[in-house]
Amino acid sequence: MRHPSATAALLASAVIGGLGLVPGAAHAQSQSPEARAAWVKACSHKNDLDYPCGHWQLIMRDGRKVAVPGAATSQIEAKGNEVHDTNTFAISADGRVMAYERKSDHRLVVQPVAGGPARTLPKAAVPKGFGTSDIGVYLSPNGDTVVIDYGDEPVRLPAKVITVATGKIATLPRGEGMAGFSGDGDEVLTRRYLSDNTLRLSAHRLGGGSIKATPPQLVANAPTLALAPDGRTVAVFTAGNADTKKRPRVRTYDLQTGQLTGGADLPLAPGVPPDLAWWGADGVLHATLGSDDVGEPAVIRELTVDPDSGAVKQTGRYTISKTRFLYVKAGE
Repeated sequence: MRHPSATAALLASAVIGGLGLVPGAAHAQSQSPEARAAWVKACSHKNDLDYPCGHWQLIMRDGRKVAVPGAATSQIEAKGNEVHDTNTFAISADGRVMAYERKSDHRLVVQPVAGGPARTLPKAAVPKGFGTSDIGVYLSPNGDTVVIDYGDEPVRLPAKVITVATGKIATLPRGEGMAGFSGDGDEVLTRRYLSDNTLRLSAHRLGGGSIKATPPQLVANAPTLALAPDGRTVAVFTAGNADTKKRPRVRTYDLQTGQLTGGADLPLAPGVPPDLAWWGADGVLHATLGSDDVGEPAVIRELTVDPDSGAVKQTGRYTISKTRFLYVKAGE
């Protein structure tokens, strides 16, 4: 998620769930109904503090801009009062499903990006004593599973794993924070900081069973991790160093054996690693790299990365308005 004119690449406007498009019409009008990202505009109070305003806007892969007027641009705190900040929006890695906080009642819902009915998640997703400002929402790669993570300190509630189709709820071990889904969505990767200042990574299979490891510091401190479809191999991106002109590097770490590969340098600017990575179900490692200078359009590069050779291929590029308050990318 990132804080601060639509670009020329946004060719047309549409609306999900109200104005312009009836439910499901977005799919009929496009051969590529995937969203790359979503963003919401920033407005300013008289005291110059920014707040989110307008509608969430989807940036579609075919260049359209689609508004989601049913999505809230504010949150609620534990007592039910509005908080003029927002981060409760997620898009699946395949770009076809979104989860957001409904404007009318602040319930969490999951809906196809192409339009159509939204599924309301169980009320237990946001339990009593919590507001939506205290949660993080994560979608599996195809959007069929949601993880709700809680920001309570000290930790009281375990993260919830919700099957969208049925509303069935499972829980992750208490004290473990979400680090991402595996490439096929069958596992979740979690982090837990232990009392001896070490980090434990765990891959929990949604069907049962876990692999746990205490990785070396290089892995524990890595800014970007991604769990492969095999449920045990973690892609590890390190930043390098701009001062020494050391480039970012990619390695893989095996949670089961503890093996860490030597990896390879990436042909990217020193000190600037990918800010998001995920594996496709086909075993291809994807990543994004974005600029986020205040007052300038954000430029997002979509990449594929060979974790053995470090070869990088740019597969796409898009921009997000300089008037943004916040944006989220597919898979984030």
